[in-house]
Amino acid sequence: MKKINVKENIVDKFIGFFDPVSAAQRYRARIAMALAGGYAGASRTRHALSSWNTSFGDADSDLIPDLPALRERSRDMMRNAPLAVGAVNTVVTNTVGSGLKLQARIDRDILGMTEDQAAAWEDSVEKEWNLWADSQECDAARTLNFAGYQELAFRQTLENGDVFINMPRFTRIGSPYLLKLQMIEADRVCNKGFIGDSVTLSGGVEKDQYGAPIAYHIMDQHPGNRYAVNKYKWTVVPAYGSNSGMRNVLHLYKMLRPGQSRGVPYLAPVLESLKQLDRYTETELKAAVVAGLWTIFIKTETGNPDFPELGNSGYGQETDNTADDQWKNVKLTGGQIIGLKRNEDVSTANPGRPNDKFDPFVKAVLEQIGVALEIPFEVLLHHFTSSYSASRAALQEAWRFFRSRRSWLVSCLCQPIYETFLTDAVALGRVNAPGFFADYRIRKAYCSAIWVGEAPSQLDPVKEVSAAVTRVEKGFSTVDEETVLLTGGDFQANYPRIVKERRLLEKAGLWQPVQSQKNTSVESQPQPKKQEEVEK
Repeated sequence: MKKINVKENIVDKFIGFFDPVSAAQRYRARIAMALAGGYAGASRTRHALSSWNTSFGDADSDLIPDLPALRERSRDMMRNAPLAVGAVNTVVTNTVGSGLKLQARIDRDILGMTEDQAAAWEDSVEKEWNLWADSQECDAARTLNFAGYQELAFRQTLENGDVFINMPRFTRIGSPYLLKLQMIEADRVCNKGFIGDSVTLSGGVEKDQYGAPIAYHIMDQHPGNRYAVNKYKWTVVPAYGSNSGMRNVLHLYKMLRPGQSRGVPYLAPVLESLKQLDRYTETELKAAVVAGLWTIFIKTETGNPDFPELGNSGYGQETDNTADDQWKNVKLTGGQIIGLKRNEDVSTANPGRPNDKFDPFVKAVLEQIGVALEIPFEVLLHHFTSSYSASRAALQEAWRFFRSRRSWLVSCLCQPIYETFLTDAVALGRVNAPGFFADYRIRKAYCSAIWVGEAPSQLDPVKEVSAAVTRVEKGFSTVDEETVLLTGGDFQANYPRIVKERRLLEKAGLWQPVQSQKNTSVESQPQPKKQEEVEK
């Protein structure tokens, strides 16, 4: 039978003092509510759960007040905690790498193009894109190309929770396109005049009745800029153009709850664990350093030694400092020979460092941190000492996470910017796309593309290639897909080069065409003897 323990709170006591009858009815109602719940995890009377305090707010109410502290602590970890830096760098390197490359893949059936026409159009657009994306002219600050923008934007979403990309258009000498990218750090987006949050304005994001963003309140300078004079001025930027309906600002963040206006730093769930582990590591390191200096204690009959700094100013030298001040400045160094006074003795200490329990404990904590960050322990520490199968399983599990993040980055950053670029290119007449502005379906067909990144590392390339060949032969995959998985390349782009290289090698006598399996198997079978040979 379920045990019920409903304690009287201050409200019950207050009501009972003035109206005992109502208090009794209230108490019976509370007992009935306690009986109705069937989950032990929701109990407020169990001793183990009695101090578990939770909040009842919506996404923004729970998040926005804590965001400044979460960002600051996340950035501090990225400056000073090796494990935090390693985790974020691992995700960024494997997700973005040297940058995701555009491959235009238009829907030629909708556009009524032949295969050759589609290939020529795609090649022309990719060259135009590279003209803009490979140059620092795509950046309003003339600092990064588009590959660098991908890395910085993704790193900001992990470190701060979100980042904003403004897309202004202005003329600049040396650039054929007006479109520029301007990255805005998360701290700069906040409610204008620091007014309180409301249903339609939260965290600097202004929304309509459906929750869609309509404007962003952006500070002209970073609030932490100690040199800015007019940093507390805002510019309200519309989310979409009033005439074109195109995005003016991209907001990159991972939505975890409906109605969430801002992003959560990637390290938020493990900040406390990482900080405590960092402190523990630093303490163990200091203890090991002190142990390496051969720590000693000086015992005297009076219990009040009066010598100054050991190993620094010399033992027994006269100083102007008091005994207490001298002890505060004692320094231990290696290779010192210290003389003792009368009635003094030396007692050595055994700190037990290095600690042989340090490594197993740290690994146990890192395994839990890795679960929260979706990075297996082996990948988090780049520590592949297990079997081939275990290491490969860890890499595969990590790459499921990296691919999901890559897909998110493509849909939230790369593809929207490409579509904006292509719209400008068509409007400027640099790309010919009939019907682009007349029909949304045609525009979508022109904007279709894929983004290719670096492939996963291979523990055993021979086995990986053999498995890829088998998948292609059995029809489970294509050469194009396997090229992406193995090398991150593009088979369609590689094919003309492969043909050219093999012709050159054949001509030089360095390449022998591989015979088909069917012909090889027939030739290898023993041929039946002729009738004359049998009669002989």
